[in-house]
Amino acid sequence: MLFRQLEYLVALARERHFARAAQACYVSQPALSEAIRKLEDELDVPLVRRGRRYEGLTPEGERIVVWAQRILADRDALKNEVGALRTGLSGRLRIGAIPTASGAVSLLTGPFCAEHPLVTVEVMADLQSDDILRQLQNFELDAGVTYLHKGLADGFRAVPLYEERYALLTTTADGLAHRTTATWAEASRLPLCLLTEAMQGRRVLDDVFAEAGVRPSPRVETDSVATLFAHVRTGRWASVVPHTWLHVFGVPHGMRALPLTEPTRTVPVGLVVTTREPGSVMARALTDLARHAGVAATLEQLPGRQGAP
Repeated sequence: MLFRQLEYLVALARERHFARAAQACYVSQPALSEAIRKLEDELDVPLVRRGRRYEGLTPEGERIVVWAQRILADRDALKNEVGALRTGLSGRLRIGAIPTASGAVSLLTGPFCAEHPLVTVEVMADLQSDDILRQLQNFELDAGVTYLHKGLADGFRAVPLYEERYALLTTTADGLAHRTTATWAEASRLPLCLLTEAMQGRRVLDDVFAEAGVRPSPRVETDSVATLFAHVRTGRWASVVPHTWLHVFGVPHGMRALPLTEPTRTVPVGLVVTTREPGSVMARALTDLARHAGVAATLEQLPGRQGAP
């Protein structure tokens, strides 16, 4: 019963709404509310600030949620550990990825699923770096794929996967189509479709444009890398895309992918997990695989620079 009560409290803290929390836990709202009230009675502290609607957790409730997340994560880790000893690794692996790196996640999940056929994988590929670290701390993810910074916060460790580099994606009708490379300054003068400024991948691009002494003025912005390709396909736009997405899409018909120079910039991307022990058996298995998966070698070469005629 205690585990169920803790699950309900964690769901309420996440959803911030009684009905949505009940739906997430597949119970009725009265059942969820009553279970949390019983937990308050057992702990002899108020956990939820109640009014006519959900008003948040009390300070005691906020602290108990942290313990609840840890207890539930340890319970799941114990089950997975015992299951792995008995029948091999099974359960669900949860990976979070920043959008620009999500194209490379399959280079991990493919061999992981082949090595652990009883495991299912859930990939959340639209997260920001801060979201990934927060969800790792809250035991909502087993691992994340994100940009690596020199000062990665205490409590995390990283396995470098590859160096993200960038290509100018344009059409074969563009004036640069006959070139083998393009400069960032040249790219800035084109009608651009770029990621939105709220995304870290865009902020990386803006830093490189600034280093080149220019500032892009995109006419279209999006939070989807796939949408960048779709806009270039119309023939009206150009874009700057991570080379990992060329691994996914190749260079589509009628397009060109030109490596960007002056400056030539790369940004490290890696697998991030928590250092907490014993931790998730899923995270340990994925970390072991990532160390020898050869992601960087697979992504070493850009696909052919020109799409099919």
